[in-house]
Amino acid sequence: MKLFEIGQKVRKLRKEKSLTQEQLAKIASISRVTLGKFERGQMGAVSIKTLDIILDALDYEISIIKKDKYSFGLPTLDELN
Repeated sequence: MKLFEIGQKVRKLRKEKSLTQEQLAKIASISRVTLGKFERGQMGAVSIKTLDIILDALDYEISIIKKDKYSFGLPTLDELN
């Protein structure tokens, strides 16, 4: 998963659990504004520890996998179109 996709995935998982941003933010001890920014891909405001707390609240965890040598955290031009 690319970095810009993590927030989108968190939003999807949150909605599947029928949680509002406010509810998940409260569980993760962050502001709703911070969670909203994170879900929109503005990750700079969220630490790895906070991401771990958010994912734990959604019954997920961080996993590390080997990446494709041609892939990195930003979208390609094809992915943006």
